[in-house]
Amino acid sequence: MFSGKPPFFSECVSELIEKICYEDPLPPIPKDSSCPKASSDFINLLDGLLQKDPQKRLTWADLLQHSFWKDAFARNDQDSSTEDSNVSRNMEYSGSQDATELLKSPQGGQAKGEKSGQRLSHSFRLENPSDLRPKSTLGGQLNESMFLLSSRPTPRTSTAVALSPGDAVTQSSPQKTSPLTKIASGHMSQQDLESRMRELIYTDSDLVITPIIDNPKIMKQPPIKYDPKILHLPAHSVDKLVFLEDQDWNDFLQQVCSQIDSTEKSTGASRAKLNLLCYLCVVAGHREVATRLLHSPLFQLLIQHLRIAPNWDIRAKIARMIGLLASHTSELQENAPVIEAITLLTELIRENFRNSKLKQCLLPTLGELIYLIATEEEKKKHPRECWAVPLAAYTVLMRCLREGEERVVNHMAAKIIENVCTTFSAQAQGFITGEIGPVLWYLFKHSTVDSLRITAISALCRITRHSPTAFQNVIEKVGLTSVINSLASAICKVQQYMLTLFSAMLSCGIHLQRLIQEKDFVSTIIRLLDSPSTSIRAKAFLVLLYILIHNHEMLLLSCQARLVMYIERDSRKTTPGKEQQSGNEYLSRCLDLLIRHMVQELPRILGDILNALANVSGRKHPSTVQAKQLKMCLPLMPVVLHLVTSQVFRPQVVTEEFLFSYGTILSHIKSIDSGETNIDGAVGLMASEEFIKITLSAFEAVIQYPILLKDYCSTVVDYILPPLVSLVQSQNVEWRLFSLRLLSETTSLLVNQEPDDGKEMVNVDSDNNLLALIRDVLLPQYEHILMQPDPVPAYALKLLVAMTEHNPTFTRLVEDSKLIPRIFEVILEHQENILGNTMQSVVALLNNLVACKDSNMKLLYEQGLVRHVCSLFTETATLCLDADNESNNDTAAALLFSLLDILHGMLTYTSGVVRLALQAQKSGSGGSTQAAEDLLLLGKPLIDLVSLLIPLLPNEDPEIFEVSSKCLSILVQLYGGENPESLSPENAETFADLLTSKEDPKDQKLLLRILRRMITSNEKHLESLKSAGNLLRALEGLAPAGGSSANSSVASLALEILQAAGH
Repeated sequence: MFSGKPPFFSECVSELIEKICYEDPLPPIPKDSSCPKASSDFINLLDGLLQKDPQKRLTWADLLQHSFWKDAFARNDQDSSTEDSNVSRNMEYSGSQDATELLKSPQGGQAKGEKSGQRLSHSFRLENPSDLRPKSTLGGQLNESMFLLSSRPTPRTSTAVALSPGDAVTQSSPQKTSPLTKIASGHMSQQDLESRMRELIYTDSDLVITPIIDNPKIMKQPPIKYDPKILHLPAHSVDKLVFLEDQDWNDFLQQVCSQIDSTEKSTGASRAKLNLLCYLCVVAGHREVATRLLHSPLFQLLIQHLRIAPNWDIRAKIARMIGLLASHTSELQENAPVIEAITLLTELIRENFRNSKLKQCLLPTLGELIYLIATEEEKKKHPRECWAVPLAAYTVLMRCLREGEERVVNHMAAKIIENVCTTFSAQAQGFITGEIGPVLWYLFKHSTVDSLRITAISALCRITRHSPTAFQNVIEKVGLTSVINSLASAICKVQQYMLTLFSAMLSCGIHLQRLIQEKDFVSTIIRLLDSPSTSIRAKAFLVLLYILIHNHEMLLLSCQARLVMYIERDSRKTTPGKEQQSGNEYLSRCLDLLIRHMVQELPRILGDILNALANVSGRKHPSTVQAKQLKMCLPLMPVVLHLVTSQVFRPQVVTEEFLFSYGTILSHIKSIDSGETNIDGAVGLMASEEFIKITLSAFEAVIQYPILLKDYCSTVVDYILPPLVSLVQSQNVEWRLFSLRLLSETTSLLVNQEPDDGKEMVNVDSDNNLLALIRDVLLPQYEHILMQPDPVPAYALKLLVAMTEHNPTFTRLVEDSKLIPRIFEVILEHQENILGNTMQSVVALLNNLVACKDSNMKLLYEQGLVRHVCSLFTETATLCLDADNESNNDTAAALLFSLLDILHGMLTYTSGVVRLALQAQKSGSGGSTQAAEDLLLLGKPLIDLVSLLIPLLPNEDPEIFEVSSKCLSILVQLYGGENPESLSPENAETFADLLTSKEDPKDQKLLLRILRRMITSNEKHLESLKSAGNLLRALEGLAPAGGSSANSSVASLALEILQAAGH
């Protein structure tokens, strides 16, 4: 930049490489002699950077510390802090890619922040519009119109500054300071996005070339045949002609030229000449032969005879011969007289324009020659004067396109334009006129042959590549509605070309404002996403992306028309790892850009919503402008719901910034619900309620995937849960229920998250904040909440379950808040639906309370725990033991297991208290047994459960047997055989079966001890045992094993019981 040229320069690549590798650069000389010379520090810096030896070359650290910079990075503290805040704000709300660098390097961040801040602030001010005008225009009026369209403020650019949630915060606004948001590394600016989109407008399949001459889709030509007998020269095959020596080739050419130059005095001579031309047409189909013939004297001779030959059959054959040479030659030298041939063909067509057959013979040749020149000129990068096509040729071809010509002539002219305009050449520019677009469109619309329709629209597509005004002229002449209808009803290939036309036009800004507002157009494009063609779907995504970039309100219409579903479907088809064909790869690239844009658009939508809500926060009567803003922004909330419910978008959009914005919106909703803010008058009651419902539904969708919130627990606790807790007090039943459900499910999710390494401290703070929030705000409302109709108590209890399971401190909070009697009232109100969600939550909560070591069990006993557990256990066990009841077996079994755990916890606690009392009594420490006696008295109703525990012992689930047997054991230890049904005939049979089936001595000993305790504590049970034959036989089966040391304790217990029974 200093000298205006690179350190090494050469037009030859090899010479440039040699200079770079072996020569030293010259000292930099300023472009302008008036400028100062390069400083020694600058020369030293260049020398260090351009060192040949990598070991001696400057590193990044050396570069930054070089003396050339001096104090360039040093900043005044005050300026630095100001700029840092600017950088922070710009980074936070604009999504700049520089964010990560700013965080890594404070010094570099300041310097870069200054430039970034200046650039951002300057880009939004039009203080000097002339500074923004392009310095030069290459495309004349077209580029001028493009610039004006692109510079005009769009919905996207005009509100870009006001996107951030915090920019318009009022004192009454419930918004908070945003946490430092993570900027996605894949952020792409609109300029980069549109640059990559332009690369995707035209694909290889849009620019396929097929021959003009002998094209069967235009006109079927009879096969070329010749008779070698009347050829009058050796009928060399193509292979032989390729390998002819120069002398033999010259002899062959001389013979050919001689015969062609001969006069046609008789019919035989004419036939012989035609036969020779047929032979030449055959061999001209080979590239090497065609190239040699085109650059030989024969070509000039053919042009001469095309002009003077009296026989039109010979002229037609010569024209075909020239066309085949042009079609198959591999190169074109400047001395070849192709322009002479083009001029002659043009004159012949013009002079015989009414002769349709003649035009059909000459047009393909004219087209192939123009296309040959165009391709050669494109290769050489700049036009040749010797290849300037006469204007008359373009005039003739345009006349051949017009209405009234035969279909074949129309097709040939369109095909010529299609092929020539595939190239970037001066020849292609010759077809760009104001009428070319409408003429090709007329041909497309009024033709009945698909091949001609495809050629016409393809030609228009390629013309538009050079000049988008061609398609613009079509729309202005026939109307946008007609063009859209044609797109909807066309065949696949036509749809592909038309989508390309729309993409090209939108990329230039032509008809932009009209198209992006046209709902029918958007709907038509989305319907094309059902097409079986990969290319059509890819191009439809591309057109939609152009629309969404300039009109984000269309994103809502697109989502409602199932755009997200189409994206998900095609994303699965283009998943990385699968072998992608070229069509799928193209689709993948288009999809990637659309997904990126939609992901980047979401923060902008949330920002607009926040801005609108912040402006009316605390106001009862929004102004007209504020009402209009609300009507524009709030209806876009469904877009958020569509994206968070999509597996493609959800992982990309749920970020810390998203959660913060969402929490801030919830704070505004809390304000609206409480009546502090009123938006009903601005948007209507239904729209207001719909907005709240969709907002809550969006978070409901997010919490279905706990992994998304793993890194953002503190953000959820700090910004989302507080407004949800407030909404639990809402006067609106629907919001109260919805928010409570979200609150309980989110809390369950958060408390069950396992913290990653290094995040324990963050999680502790988060837990403390959550605990404080529920303790201070929610628990005081719980008495009222638990008394509300279903399903409110179920969700409220679910939240208590999650908290008591996770945090033992919360158990004491539940007890202190005097909620236990209310919980027992819930049991009474829901006892008819024992398997319902509410009762499941109650049982889970009681389980947590009983299992907690810090629980005040005496208080629970006094408040009626025993009575309610007995009732719940009786109903649940009865359901599980009912052989005819097959419905809800799994639910009943799960509930039973929880109740067994509760029962076991209660009995273990009672047993422990009794044991301590007995130990104190034995030791003579003087401890009172009154507490133990009171507890035994309170727990006495549990004796009734013995008659249910024994039938549960044979359960298929070994865990139920284990817990049931332990509960039974503790019960008989505490209360003996007080239950009169303990050894009923049915229960005796159960014991007999268990003693026979259980092989584990541990299980056998436990059962035998239960039996021993029953019969030794109650004479009635002993009498029942004497009459229980099967049980006695089972005991006898265990007693003979007394000689075995392994089963000696089992045998002695069995023997003891038998002896007590008199056996």
